[in-house]
Amino acid sequence: MQRRHFLGSAAAALLAGCQPPPPALEFAFAGIDLERGHALRDLLAQGPLPAPTLVRRAQVIIAGGGVAGLAAARSLRLAGVHDFALLELEDTPGGNSRAGAVNGVACPLGAHYLPVPGDHAPEVQDLLEELGLRQRVAGRWQYDERHLCHSPQERLYFEREWQEGLLPVQGVGEATLEQYRRFSQAVGAASRAARFTMPQFAALDAKTGLAPAHQALDAMTFEAWLQQQGLDDAHLRWYLDYCCRDDYGAGMARVSAWAGLHYFASRHGFHAPGEAVAEDREGVLTWPEGNGWLTQQLSAPLKAQGQLQTGTSVLRIAETRRGVEVDAFNHHSGNVERWQAPRCIVALPVFVAARVVQNPPAFLAQAAQRLQWAPWAVTNIHLNAPLADRPGAAPAWDNVIYGDSNPGGLGYVDASHQKLDPRPGPTVLTYYQALGDVADARQQLATQGAEHWGRAALAALAGPHPDVLQHATRVQVTRYGHAMSIPVPGIQTFLSQIGLQAPPGKRKLLLNGERQRALPTPATARLAFAHSDWSGYSVFEEAFTRGHAAGLWQG
Repeated sequence: MQRRHFLGSAAAALLAGCQPPPPALEFAFAGIDLERGHALRDLLAQGPLPAPTLVRRAQVIIAGGGVAGLAAARSLRLAGVHDFALLELEDTPGGNSRAGAVNGVACPLGAHYLPVPGDHAPEVQDLLEELGLRQRVAGRWQYDERHLCHSPQERLYFEREWQEGLLPVQGVGEATLEQYRRFSQAVGAASRAARFTMPQFAALDAKTGLAPAHQALDAMTFEAWLQQQGLDDAHLRWYLDYCCRDDYGAGMARVSAWAGLHYFASRHGFHAPGEAVAEDREGVLTWPEGNGWLTQQLSAPLKAQGQLQTGTSVLRIAETRRGVEVDAFNHHSGNVERWQAPRCIVALPVFVAARVVQNPPAFLAQAAQRLQWAPWAVTNIHLNAPLADRPGAAPAWDNVIYGDSNPGGLGYVDASHQKLDPRPGPTVLTYYQALGDVADARQQLATQGAEHWGRAALAALAGPHPDVLQHATRVQVTRYGHAMSIPVPGIQTFLSQIGLQAPPGKRKLLLNGERQRALPTPATARLAFAHSDWSGYSVFEEAFTRGHAAGLWQG
């Protein structure tokens, strides 16, 4: 054992031994009402729906208040359409980008960062400019440093010490480093063969959809592709599997090779140790409450104008001769209400949309059959004081544990990392589990108590932080039964054929007086579909852009 290892371990043990008895630990679920969602499922299975007790009207109805639905509302508002209603199942909007608080400390309940968007996502860039996060200075775009992730950004607990970055480097052999370099070259070659973009539809051909090179990658798993390339190093494969679970909810044995390469090629590439990294490619926007900060900004004007209807389960969406009928259950009143409108934006997950849309179009029914979804568990742990730490790299925003003891464990982010106040104090650690590779994960989420998930998270953190139980006071768990679609082989090829054509009669789309690009949108005569599911994977850029596009269609 190295001296610094010994000293670090001894200090941690001493600190743990000198602590007073730990506070009483509380466990609870938060953020998502699983029972409400299941009640919707059960009600739909019972037969004819109850008759509506109230009829309401609007110009546009938005079904679903995740990122796509909120983006659609913004798009309508900017186009001058204000007579709309957004119907959301939960008591707060946000979808996978929700915010919460534990003992007064703000924290994410889901997605926790947004990479600085590239030029393929001008709609997201415009949003950030609108929110004051981005401005042009001396001819160049600059982002508000208060919202960029503070340094150090990430670290890895590997071989009983912390190292900078998430790629295992310290103590690995030359053979491992060589495979890192080979994978970097492979990512570069794939990028040159056909471009990867985010949002992904920016790379689609208007007539053929997915490029032939991407179709070939989409036809196999990422694991099979790595095997073809002779990339079998255990450290490299651990890292790539982690990346897939982080973005897609499942590992490299389930996601396509297209998805595995897209993770790197559409953003910042892959950099082997010693390779130069362009600083402007690595920027990440984050907040103590994660991407919940963004959805709070998007929902604020809707609340102010009375356009947001929360606690409302969409039961039925039907196209009629005169427009659209949307029947919804109001959980606050206990009544079924009918909304009538000329048009509707269906910003629901595909599997929900296929249940509630009457006579669903073929592309919706087929997508519901082919898509697969990953469950997630997000555990927020309130600490009354900073934790003891193992030797190595300093505490970071994103902290990952190599060989995490929990299935799908992805490590934790620290809600206090973005604080401008340097003084240590209480904080919340948000621990993530992507459960797409766990066969009975959905059943476990429905039946296991909050303490089960909380104890598992605490056990994982006890390795790098042996005193975690001494300082943990409250644990809140947010469960997502169908958190995100998994980009399994064949999905991109299938989805790329849906909604390729520009909206008929809307070749000159204007928004706030500015010409807008026509974006591919799955649609019928009166329904436009908007959700990250239509991109085959769940990230903010995809959901927001698809919602924006649907708003242009229906506005």
